[in-house]
Amino acid sequence: MTPIRVLHPITRLIIGGAQENTMLTADLLNKGVVGDGRYHVEVVSGIQTGPEGSLIDEVRQRGTPLTLMPALVREVNPRQDALALLQLTRLMRRGRFDVVHTHSSKAGVLGRLAARLARVPLIVHTVHGWSFHDQMSPRALRLYVALEKLGAACGHAAIVVSPRDIDKGLAQGIGRRADYTVIRSGIELDRFGHPQVAPAAMRTSLGIPPDAPVVGSVTRLSPQKAPLDLVAAFAQVHLRAPRAWFVIVGDGPLRPEVEAALQAAGIAAQTVLTGLRRDVPELLATFDVFALSSLWEGLPRVLPQAMATGLPVVCTQADGSAEAVVAGETGFLVPRGDPAALAEQVVLLLRDGALRRRLGENGRLRAPAFGALQMVREIDALYRRLLAESEWDTD
Repeated sequence: MTPIRVLHPITRLIIGGAQENTMLTADLLNKGVVGDGRYHVEVVSGIQTGPEGSLIDEVRQRGTPLTLMPALVREVNPRQDALALLQLTRLMRRGRFDVVHTHSSKAGVLGRLAARLARVPLIVHTVHGWSFHDQMSPRALRLYVALEKLGAACGHAAIVVSPRDIDKGLAQGIGRRADYTVIRSGIELDRFGHPQVAPAAMRTSLGIPPDAPVVGSVTRLSPQKAPLDLVAAFAQVHLRAPRAWFVIVGDGPLRPEVEAALQAAGIAAQTVLTGLRRDVPELLATFDVFALSSLWEGLPRVLPQAMATGLPVVCTQADGSAEAVVAGETGFLVPRGDPAALAEQVVLLLRDGALRRRLGENGRLRAPAFGALQMVREIDALYRRLLAESEWDTD
């Protein structure tokens, strides 16, 4: 049986949705949980990390072959980019890969171009949210769209995590509709809704009174996630539900601004900034309502994680967020950049326990559609179909 050799290039292995998807795909295929043991999967990544934390050690602990490439950097750097392109091409030729499956913007462009130069039979890219968005300047938008078009021209297929990303890509002239396949972002469902630490004990460790309602978020403190909008919403919730406590799990470059905003709003004493944590399932289990304030997204993995925990969700209408949250059934969707609307729905849920429980239970029932196994099964099926169409021998 000829193994299917797959290489996943990604720019950085920070703790994030694209990175966790890549790690889980490689792990489940390599271990034969999906794919009948047909796969040999490797990952290549740059070495940059950040305040989000790193998955490098976890990828290695799972047994996935990992190549670290210092020249593969997030920033535009012509010299480093040319070196990374050369090294990626050599790696692909030496590894005789059948599939190159790229992730993130820089690795997506360089990886697909290198795969084309290396004559890889199948080149796939996952759009974990487009690199361009409506918050960009027109000049930056044109540049990023041009790079996405270059990448698409070098590839054979694109996976998107939300149908909305197909429409966004086609609107910019990126690929054809037939090039796109929707495969939802997947999570390890068994980790959520079964906390290893009792919620009461976790609340005590966070300094939260046992009977206080808790509104929480798991988010990166970066412009994309609009954490200052989240703080503004929390401040309005506090005025109408003064017993409520707030928890923000995550870190990022806007942390000083978030801390200052909490102080200015007078809610710092009732807000816990946890920083980076790996016990997210246990932290989610302490919340009563989950909130997310993003300006743009692919499909944020934290939404099905919150739903699997049984939490009602209030989040902004940011692209793929609406794929996870069914308005009025598992939570509420509000306009981006509108803290007052976010606060209004959070307060509604805090005041109506029956509604909170009903939406939370509906979310729990919906969450399995976002499981990692389902995601990787669909990726396996896509690989096999496209390889068969290219006349690669899959027997």
